[in-house]
Amino acid sequence: MQNIRELMRTKISSIIDKKIYEFESFKHKSIKKIFKELCFCIMTANCSADKCIQIHNKIGNNFLTLSESQLSLKFQNLGYRFPNIRAKFIITARNKIFELEDALKKYNSNDLRSWISQNILGLGYKETSHFLRNIGYKDYAIIDFHIIDILISNNIIEKPTSLSKKKYIEIENILKGMANKLKLTLAELDLYLWFIETGKILK
Repeated sequence: MQNIRELMRTKISSIIDKKIYEFESFKHKSIKKIFKELCFCIMTANCSADKCIQIHNKIGNNFLTLSESQLSLKFQNLGYRFPNIRAKFIITARNKIFELEDALKKYNSNDLRSWISQNILGLGYKETSHFLRNIGYKDYAIIDFHIIDILISNNIIEKPTSLSKKKYIEIENILKGMANKLKLTLAELDLYLWFIETGKILK
């Protein structure tokens, strides 16, 4: 945590504040723009975030109109790793875009994450948390191998044999305790941890 305290006194703090502000702006955007962010989070599982950002930007509004076969071909042409299965996931999610819009209005934080992970194909707890963080929700941890490696190297947790929902919540609660001590939200903490591990602040 000392590394984070030190970073909080540098220009990295203002960069993270700006990124959080960008995330919060999604609360005032249309469901179509929110859906495009969902597409990004579907894309990122087991893929380079940098590469996904590039491809996501190139496809843009076409996420809203391309057929599954067209999107798969577009992914292939752009060098995306999982063109067929992720195209399927995205088109399936697009068919639930208005259900998603209703869920965002209807559910509180915990119920919302559960609903999305259960109803949007291709999103587990990590990807759902990523999506919700990126559209302005601050109380979710995005637990991937980067975060787990940091926690293991600092003797905060032992290496999990798997990342079940129960284990995810357990690690999230540990991160929540860290965030509280640092007077950060989980969204802010994630960006600091990601920077410590990768030297980058992405989304």
